[in-house]
Parts: sequence; structure tokens; C-alpha cells
Amino acid sequence: MCRFITSLLLLLLCTSPALLNGQGKREADSLRPGQKYGLRVGIDLSRPIRSALDENYTGLELTGDFRLSHKWFLAAELGNESFDVEELLDNADEVNIQTLYNFNSSGSYIKAGVNFNTYENWYGMNNLIYVGARYAFSTFSKDLQSYSIYESNRYWNPEGFLAGEDVPREFSGLNASWLEMLLGVKAELFSNLYMGASVRIGMLVSRKESGVIPHIWIPGFNRVTEGSRFGVGFNYTVSYLIPLYRKSRAPEEGDNTP
Repeated sequence: MCRFITSLLLLLLCTSPALLNGQGKREADSLRPGQKYGLRVGIDLSRPIRSALDENYTGLELTGDFRLSHKWFLAAELGNESFDVEELLDNADEVNIQTLYNFNSSGSYIKAGVNFNTYENWYGMNNLIYVGARYAFSTFSKDLQSYSIYESNRYWNPEGFLAGEDVPREFSGLNASWLEMLLGVKAELFSNLYMGASVRIGMLVSRKESGVIPHIWIPGFNRVTEGSRFGVGFNYTVSYLIPLYRKSRAPEEGDNTP
């Protein structure tokens, strides 16, 4: 009996380190760092750069998103833009150049929606390759400087067009709304600091016209093409994530690990 008890104690002493190591590994796995959840705020760099290079344009856009789950993010953009729009009719010899219209369009806009991250990160990383959707609304005004009436038949006015109006007028209280679909990326360069870019396709849903000249350029939407409700845009952002809390997610089969 004593020999049996002695053998059992020796067996437990030999196997206990392996059991402790296995338990320690499971505890270490359960304590793997959770994913960061918080508010990411940033700025679109393309608009200040364009403002510095194009004397007819000024603009600023702030961006933000908040993580809801492993894949889903609430996202929004808020901006203000002003652009001097002028349409000239000229020729190769630059003779008899005619101005069809000349006005300034300026106002603010907001875009709100969601992003869905399609990229499967290494565990603990937070890069994004995402698709998204936005509903956007813009309020703006137009300062009309002048416009002419275009005529394809130049028989009666071979040297120019009929003058429409050359007295400056302001049209305020204009607005437009549209839907956007976008594709974008965000890469974490340093801890919580991200660089990103996105391309967007917008479709106008509603617009309030001035009654004199149609919308040719809308803040936040960009140029409006005649006969089409679609427009394109992009942004190039730098942003910072403000971590608010961490949320653990058990590694799934096939997850990458650092």
C-alpha cells in the first residue's frame, strides 16, 4: 500500500508541471489584448492642398468614425467649400473668347452613414479596407456675376452671345441632397495614427434651384454634369484614434496571429 501511494505521488509530481504549463497557456490565450474601440477624428488633406494651389477654391473637411462592432463603423464628414466657376468658349487661336457664366458657389455640407471593413486583420491590428454608404446634405448660396445666353445659330450675333445679366446677384437658401457609395482604406502608421483615402460616387436625390442658373457645382458633391445626377469625389485623410475601451473577441478558426 505504501508503495502504491509513493508511486502515485511521484506520478503527480512528474505530470503537474505539464498541467500547469497547459493551464498557463490557456490563461495567456484568454488574456490576449482586446480590440480598440473609440472615436477616430481627422482632416482631409486634399482640400487645404487644393486651396493653396487653386486661387479659385477654398475648402476644409473634417472626418470621424466610431467603431460599433468588429466590422461596422458609424462615419461622418463635415465640411465647407467655396469655388469660383467660370465657363469660357474659346478656340485654338484664342480669338473672340466669350464668357458664358461667372459665379461663386459656397456653403457647408454634412455626410453621415456607415463603413464596413472587408479586411481580416492580424489579431490585434486595426487596418481597414472598407465599403461605405452616406446620406449627404448641403446648404449653399450663389453669387452670380454675369451670364450670357448661348446660341448655336450665330447668324445674328457672330461676334458674341446675347447678354443675359451682368449685374451681380446673390441667390441664398439653396440646398441639395444625395446618396454616396464609397471604397476606402485606412492604415495605422503609428500607434493610433492613420492615413487613409477613399473614392466616392454620388447620386443627387433632391436640389433647390435658383431659377436663373442651374446647379453646376455643389459644395461636397463637386461638379454637376448636365443631364446626369451622378458625380464623383475623393478624399485623402490623416486621422487619430481616441481609444475609449477595449473589447475582446475570441480568435476564430483561421484568424491570423501576430
